[in-house]
Order: sequence, then C-alpha cells, then structure tokens
Amino acid sequence: MKASRKFILNADDLRKSSRQLSAISRQRIKRNEIYIILDNVLDTYNIGSIFRLADAVAAKKVYLCGQTETPPNHRIKKASINTTEWVEWEYAESPLEVIRNLQFTIYNLQIVAIEQSKKSIQYDKFDYKLPICLIVGNETTGVSKEVLQSRIVDGIVEIPMFGVNKSLNVMVSLGIVLYEVIKQTTA
Repeated sequence: MKASRKFILNADDLRKSSRQLSAISRQRIKRNEIYIILDNVLDTYNIGSIFRLADAVAAKKVYLCGQTETPPNHRIKKASINTTEWVEWEYAESPLEVIRNLQFTIYNLQIVAIEQSKKSIQYDKFDYKLPICLIVGNETTGVSKEVLQSRIVDGIVEIPMFGVNKSLNVMVSLGIVLYEVIKQTTA
C-alpha cells in the first residue's frame, strides 16, 4: 500500500506552514502503517530528523518515550523543518506501554527493534510486514533492556559495520531500515 503524495511542500513551504493548515491537510494524507518509537533518544537534532524521516515514508505516528524531548522545541523544529506539524506524535513514559497499547488496537502488528545484539539479524535479511512498529534507542545505550528482554519484540535488526566505528547515528540507522521496510512492503 503506497502512501499518497497529494501534498508536496518544499523546505521553505514546510517552515512557513501553520498548525491549522497542517492539521486540516494531515487528515487527507494517506499514511503507511508504520509506527516509530523513540526510546530515550536525547539529541534534539536526531529527534527532529526522525520527524522529517517519518514524514518522508508517510509513517502513521511517532511516539516519544522516556527522556525524549517533545515539541515545541526550537532545535527539534529546526531539524524537522516543521514536519512536527505534519506527522502525528504522542509522548508516553514507557515504550512498553506504547507497544502494549498498539498491540491492543492494531491486529498483527510486527514489533522490530533496531539494535546491536546477540539476537539481532542483518536488517536486510528480516521479513518485514505492515503494520509495523520500529523502535530506536538512546544514542549511547541503545534500546532499553526492558524492551529487548521482553517477549513483545518480534525481531531485532542491525546494520553491519565494516570500519572502526561500532555504530551509526540513530536517525541514519532508522532511515536505512525504514527504506528496507518500504522496499519490501510496497512492491
């Protein structure tokens, strides 16, 4: 199921868009059944960039959990180029609370954590299905142990690293996985 591209705004248009316009127009945009959970993501530029990414793939909703900063925030708005006004979002104390609520309301929801783990598989070897919920974690400590050790997660995926750096930026990792999800589910 491919999302509709009825409204296409450039960065300048997005920065100038009003909350009222985006609220009315947001309802008309066809969204993919993709939900994104930020589990204690602390960098406001990462948060803003994830909003921009969520808009790019027409994700249904972004959940900001734990210590993740929420809009309105100048740095989030700047990095998101105001897509915080176009992408539905909600704050919740715990990512497990969000997952349980989503599972209660969305049939057959696939839950996937993006994290380096002994249980992870390479991101492009996983069989993604919609509806899906992707979880990304803190820039230093990753997805919380409470999520990874729960039996709620259907899979853990990671991106192979070939240099001396151990990991990629949280937004970059999410972007790579999101586009693999789109590739596998909208073909």
